[in-house]
Amino acid sequence: MAAGVERVGEVAQPRVRAWGTVLRADTTAGPVWLKAPGPATVFEVPLYRLLATMVPRFVLDPIAIDLQRGWVLLPDGGPTLREQIGDRDLSEVMTRVLPQYAELQLELQPHAEDLLAAGVTDMRPAVMPQRFDEALEVTGRYAETSGDAEAKERHAWIAGQRAEFTARCADLPDRASLDHNDLHTNNILGGPDDSVRFYDWGDSVLAHSFSSMLIPLLALTKLLDVGPDDDQVRRPRDAYLEVFGNPAELVAELDLACWIGKVARTLVWERSLHGDPGEYADAPLETLWSLRMNSWHFPA
Repeated sequence: MAAGVERVGEVAQPRVRAWGTVLRADTTAGPVWLKAPGPATVFEVPLYRLLATMVPRFVLDPIAIDLQRGWVLLPDGGPTLREQIGDRDLSEVMTRVLPQYAELQLELQPHAEDLLAAGVTDMRPAVMPQRFDEALEVTGRYAETSGDAEAKERHAWIAGQRAEFTARCADLPDRASLDHNDLHTNNILGGPDDSVRFYDWGDSVLAHSFSSMLIPLLALTKLLDVGPDDDQVRRPRDAYLEVFGNPAELVAELDLACWIGKVARTLVWERSLHGDPGEYADAPLETLWSLRMNSWHFPA
């Protein structure tokens, strides 16, 4: 091939999901991974090229990209953080890792238009009232077709929150950057004591930077079985915020960004499933229903 790499083994397909598939092959340069995103997340292919140019120390550098087919060929990035540590020392490890993600976001803040041009969806505060209406359409369809009375009640309650949601969007500063939108230890490559690289950008959106903490903070509470105010959650959160300024002055902004980011997460679920919900059919409604929790919290 043009990169001077030849396959020396059989091709395996370890993951197939509604939102895409990944293939693995051994080559003369070591293992490589071919990712073929689904049609709604194919923007990930040009995005990899853009990130490798703008923030190369934080991402994998693609070996090859096929824009016509929507494929990206990536080198092996080594084991994921989850494979190395499981849930052990999770709070301490994320206290070291999340500031690296904050640095990536700071470096990308001047490049919002480039991210949009690559196909990243706009979820900045100014457009989120419109996105709220789009999310309501998604949950409304599910509530109607499911025939579930509780789903209909939840959808009706959410619809009644539009005015408050719109008002709170206006309170959020435009601190826009790339929101990974699924930032957990299985999407982080590298050792717990080293620099890491962030992987799997198919859920990403352009949003308030702090909304990226929705998934990591939720994961910490669930995997460690602690409350949202536990020190094992606060330490990683504050380490992330310190990259932007004084954590004590930014916590309320983070809570609001994550609360608003639940609408983005709802729409990310919808575009990933693209008509084939399967076991995740109720995920958009459950995500939007969590707006009743007044920050990044989800119900227990």
